[in-house]
Amino acid sequence: MKVVFFGTPDFAVPSLDHLVESDHKVVFVITRPDKPIGRKKVLTPPPVAEAARRHDLEVWQPKSLKGPSVADRIRESGADVAAVVAYGRIIPLGCLNAVPQGMVNVHPSLLPRHRGPSPIQWALVSGDRRTGVSTMLLDEGQDTGPILLQETVEIDPRETAEQLSPRLAVIGAHLLVRTLDELAAGTLESHPQPVDGITETPMLRREFARIDWSRPARQQVNRLRGFTPWPGLYTIFREDRLKIFGLEEAEIPPGSERPGYVLSADGTGIIVRCGKQTAVRITEVQREGRRRMPVDAFLIGERVGCGEHLG
Repeated sequence: MKVVFFGTPDFAVPSLDHLVESDHKVVFVITRPDKPIGRKKVLTPPPVAEAARRHDLEVWQPKSLKGPSVADRIRESGADVAAVVAYGRIIPLGCLNAVPQGMVNVHPSLLPRHRGPSPIQWALVSGDRRTGVSTMLLDEGQDTGPILLQETVEIDPRETAEQLSPRLAVIGAHLLVRTLDELAAGTLESHPQPVDGITETPMLRREFARIDWSRPARQQVNRLRGFTPWPGLYTIFREDRLKIFGLEEAEIPPGSERPGYVLSADGTGIIVRCGKQTAVRITEVQREGRRRMPVDAFLIGERVGCGEHLG
């Protein structure tokens, strides 16, 4: 089949690569405009644009999908179907109707759980033991269309979003091509999403990074897993931000200390009281303006005592 590919970040690159290697033909690629990156604000193309050019594919980076021009161009290309992988914008109805076989979306969760823009991160924050990838037909809702295929994977208890995302990207790439193969063969069946088990994920925001010590220890650890590499986690230490890179549950007796109070600090970590009489051990940190380091090195320069309060 002839395919228009929509995608933007690194997550979408394996899908484009695998699609190019398949029996289907990518007629052109639609991705987001270049944007300034880094302190010097260097105008940088998205990863999908760079991958498409490596494959000598036509790349189009419209500022908006609204209006008739994008839909007309898709229709004029003669494409049978569109593949959408982490494009980053809602596809308007005009574009949805521009291809006869519809738009196949790769979504990294087991829909209807974790609809929305950050399903990988919130699967980890939620403490899910398994997740997966779904292919679905896009409709006008947000991740509400009928499901085509799904594949389930187990989540390692220590896995972070930075580790899980590329793993799901590869699974999604193979599932996308399998979906298009079955669609072309006429053997693919869709089914509506279940009405039970629906959850929706919010867009990640910078303010999620600040630790609320009243949460139980397991939630603190899961939030670090989900928010690695961004937005991360931090607390306030002596009026500075202290970024947390290593965090684990600590088994200690229940106590009356308020959440955020330091219970002990030595070379094995800084133990901090959390909600519901739980505690965590901080093992790796970075004080604002300084380098990242293990806690034993941090404690050489900083005397942290029992009863000191974080946050």
